[in-house]
This record gives sequence, C-alpha cells and structure tokens, in this order.
Amino acid sequence: MANQELRRQVIRIYKELLFMGRDYPLGYDYFRARLHRAFLSKAHLSDDKEIEEGIKRAEFVKKEIEALYYLKRYRALKQRYETQ
Repeated sequence: MANQELRRQVIRIYKELLFMGRDYPLGYDYFRARLHRAFLSKAHLSDDKEIEEGIKRAEFVKKEIEALYYLKRYRALKQRYETQ
C-alpha cells in the first residue's frame, strides 16, 4: 500500500479538481468523466516517486483550469464594459 500521506494528497487534489469542474465550459458531467478516467489510469501506481509526479501533474492541470476560468471572467467583464 502506498504512503497514507500521498493517498490524502491524491484525494485532496481530486476533490479540488472535481469542485472546479462545476464551471467547466463543456459541462460538469463531461469534466467528471474525464477526471475520473484520468485518475483511474494512474491507480496502478505504487512507487512513491511516480505518485508524486502524478500529483504535480494534477496541480499543473488545476492551475491551467484556473487560468481558463480567469480568462473567461476577464473576457466577460471586458465585453460588458467595452460597449459603453
């Protein structure tokens, strides 16, 4: 069994990404299915180093999604105030 601390980190990042998926442009169901598939594909990992690399990749994806949301919000605000 893998290190319990790593397990907690994986579950935490999964929950954070799942929460962020509520506002995904293609819908929550699409996002949840893709996220589940991505984590399931790495479920066989048992080496701590590989698991840490997976966590780092998930953190990167989280930052990319945040950037997507900020860009979406910026464009909406810009469009609102530019027409006046």
